[in-house]
Amino acid sequence: MARMMSSTLSLYNFYTPSFSHASSIKNSTQIFSPPNNNDHNPCFQCNATKKPSFVDQILDYIEGGPKLRKWYGAPDLLPKDGSVTQEDVDPDVDEARDAILVTDGDCDIGQMVILSLIVKRAKVKALVKDRRAALEAFGTYVESFPGDANDKAAMSKVLKGVRAVICPNEGFLSKVGSLRGVQHVILLSQLSVYKGAEGIQALMTSNAKKLAEQDESTLMTLGVPYTIIRAGSLQNTPGGAQGFSFREGAAARGSLSKEDASFICVEALETIPDTGLIIEVANGEEKVSDWKQYFTELIEKQGKVQ
Repeated sequence: MARMMSSTLSLYNFYTPSFSHASSIKNSTQIFSPPNNNDHNPCFQCNATKKPSFVDQILDYIEGGPKLRKWYGAPDLLPKDGSVTQEDVDPDVDEARDAILVTDGDCDIGQMVILSLIVKRAKVKALVKDRRAALEAFGTYVESFPGDANDKAAMSKVLKGVRAVICPNEGFLSKVGSLRGVQHVILLSQLSVYKGAEGIQALMTSNAKKLAEQDESTLMTLGVPYTIIRAGSLQNTPGGAQGFSFREGAAARGSLSKEDASFICVEALETIPDTGLIIEVANGEEKVSDWKQYFTELIEKQGKVQ
């Protein structure tokens, strides 16, 4: 995967500590590689003239060890075997709904969303295939679950304390059944792209199209406020390099950087529609300086149309 989020800090104004990092991230699988303290030597820089990439900075303070995690406000790492304590799974303990669940912490966009949420100091949960690998990558900044959306009992525990859900791809919502107590769901959908596919491409994406259709229709009937972001064809290109296009048909005809897609998903958390909001987006010429205001205006405009 192309180097992720190289320009994200300057464009999106993430206010994070700046650290130097000698190594670079070449592909998404390296995000889940155990840290090698011999490869780099993190050091604190308050006003560096040349900022490291977004992912480098995140990995620096995640891989910095328990001392740096305590400075940031995180507890010590859980056991290396990835075991779960009784406190983690006690269904009778009431919790405030303050967590964000990312339904696929293994895919590129899911990882980008997680990193963006860490920067915002959000409480993050994630569904992953390998809990220990996620623990080694993100430490206790992320509470990881090797859950299956078809397992109702497991999902009940995963959703405990969750206020919002971000779905970076299709296939989760049509299986989960209920999101009782969740206050907002953000779905990144490629349905417009799948519908516009022809020939061999249409055959290759037919299953994904079916899942996307099921997810969207299910989400609209769950009774939970939702934001569906129908994105253009997702590309491994640097985020922040272009503006956006929100015109009707933009998603079917255009493309969108994965970094930009993950950023929009996180920004959508700040504005909860009364019922639902559907937008199309691809990279284009339009600049957005205040996403909360932009989403608010879209919701108000949609209300007037209805």
